[in-house]
Amino acid sequence: MRNQASEVKTMNVLIVGVGGQGVIMVSKVLATLCQMNGYQVKQSEVHGMAKRGGSVFSHVRFGEQVWSPTIPAGEADVLLSLEWAEGLRWLNYLEPTNGTYITDTQHIVPPFACLNRKRGADKIYSKETPEQIVAEVANGLALDATTMASELGNLRASNTVLLGTLSTALDFETDEWLQVISDFVPPKTIEINRQAFLDGRAWAERAKNETVSEPLAPQIKSIVPEIQTTDDFELRLTREWCKGCDICVKMCPERCLALDAEQLVELTHPERCTGCRVCEWLCPDFAIDVIRPSAQKMSA
Repeated sequence: MRNQASEVKTMNVLIVGVGGQGVIMVSKVLATLCQMNGYQVKQSEVHGMAKRGGSVFSHVRFGEQVWSPTIPAGEADVLLSLEWAEGLRWLNYLEPTNGTYITDTQHIVPPFACLNRKRGADKIYSKETPEQIVAEVANGLALDATTMASELGNLRASNTVLLGTLSTALDFETDEWLQVISDFVPPKTIEINRQAFLDGRAWAERAKNETVSEPLAPQIKSIVPEIQTTDDFELRLTREWCKGCDICVKMCPERCLALDAEQLVELTHPERCTGCRVCEWLCPDFAIDVIRPSAQKMSA
């Protein structure tokens, strides 16, 4: 517990991520901890994008007297990012001379980053590496919190790993952090979250030691599967069953189907086909089969 007579400047902590990662929980843990220590706290958060995959952010400001709940650009003392690209999106809010940037290196690639559905196409997603970004900020910590949490047996504890890392940038006691975290997580996960917090804190303390031997900015790992880049797909039509209803043509996301002169479906652009099988699943006449020739050869 802090000395009530001590005076500190208003601290600004910006927490960002995507829906489902626990951005709001992290901000509430921090706000509660600040209140326990006698600080005035202002918190501002977005709820509209809280569906999984949508951008979510929360401003937490605390001090002796706080007037505004939002952090101006360039004034965040700490930017805590639960998802790699979201951290980059908000990087201009970090205080440039002494700000601390903490981020998970895992990718959560949103659907709109995959607008080009051709096999092998690049995703519209950040190409920056942790090494590049950490080198550009005053204080940077990039860790694979998701893998650390997974090794503890609960992938969702990655936000608690990052809370442990955050704790090294703020002046609160470890026991106080653990007490508040225990109040916010499900009772069955208290021990895992406790260990996740301690692991994140220990990682940050090692990272700040110049003699640390492990890489401080590990290779980014994507949690989405790589797109297959080989083989065209073949559409096989049972002509006697096809009624020319046009459902498959209208619903094909790649626009690679059409009706021929006999009003039967044909694959007009095989190079576009990703083998998604939407046409096969939607055909009311069961007239379509999507085949990958190489798969047949391997099974033969």
